[in-house]
Amino acid sequence: MDEIQHFAGPPDWLWYILFYFFLAGLSGGSYVLATLLRLRNGPGDEPMARIGYYIAFPPMLIAPLLLALDLGRPWRFWHMLWNTTPGGQGLNFKYWSPMSIGSWALVVFGAVTTVSFAASLARDGKLGLPLVRWLDNRAFNVVGSLFGLFVAGYTGVLLSVSNQPVWSDTWALGGLFLASGLAGSAALMLLLARFRPEARPSAPMLSVSERLYSLLELALIVAFAVTLAAAGTQGMVFGLPWLLLWLVVLAGLAPGLYGLVTERLSAGGAAALRHSLLAPLLVLAGVLALRAAVLFSVQL
Repeated sequence: MDEIQHFAGPPDWLWYILFYFFLAGLSGGSYVLATLLRLRNGPGDEPMARIGYYIAFPPMLIAPLLLALDLGRPWRFWHMLWNTTPGGQGLNFKYWSPMSIGSWALVVFGAVTTVSFAASLARDGKLGLPLVRWLDNRAFNVVGSLFGLFVAGYTGVLLSVSNQPVWSDTWALGGLFLASGLAGSAALMLLLARFRPEARPSAPMLSVSERLYSLLELALIVAFAVTLAAAGTQGMVFGLPWLLLWLVVLAGLAPGLYGLVTERLSAGGAAALRHSLLAPLLVLAGVLALRAAVLFSVQL
């Protein structure tokens, strides 16, 4: 097979973009899982859903700032939303531009997470705003979850449509980032459920989800490696020093995969709550390491 030709220089991204990708995955994943729990409406699902909505909001304050900082001229971020060309006016939405679509998705999803965050505070009796409780209904959550799925997986799709080696040599990055974000979100929600006893009945189902997302992530890592091998670029991302990051990724998958193999799925969540902090922290470290390996391996 002939080698794929690439004609773009490395983007020279800094650490800002890594944490933008990390936080976007956790925010979108947490919102999606929270909505699925609310729709399921079993014992403990509503308190656990509020944990997810609480998690989804802060990253949407931080992630756009990190993205703007990485642009080099952060004060011009609003130009991506408003037409500033001579003679132009109105909203700057380009449906053919992945950057434009992503920018608007961040804005809309940021508004969605703000409403759900405020509604969760109101439902917990910490905020007296009945209007947000009315707005934050199941239909609103389902629509918001579509944007959450987009935000969580969009970063991987954005890389795939570039002309960079590794990124453009595979179709797996969108799904890989989405599965990784969902697994990390489930682990973080389970971690925070320790501090909300009324949410613990939902832990078994959420623990099963984390394990299955970890399995899906592993399958997509294999697909990622196979597609890179076909393109002849696997050495760029799986060689040293990036191999060390992939070991962290595998360590992050280990708690979920081990539980999937050794425990009955219906009983896994209760056991997960008895484990130390190490398991969820490993999962989150793996989510971060995955993005670091994929993002920075093409820049050396």
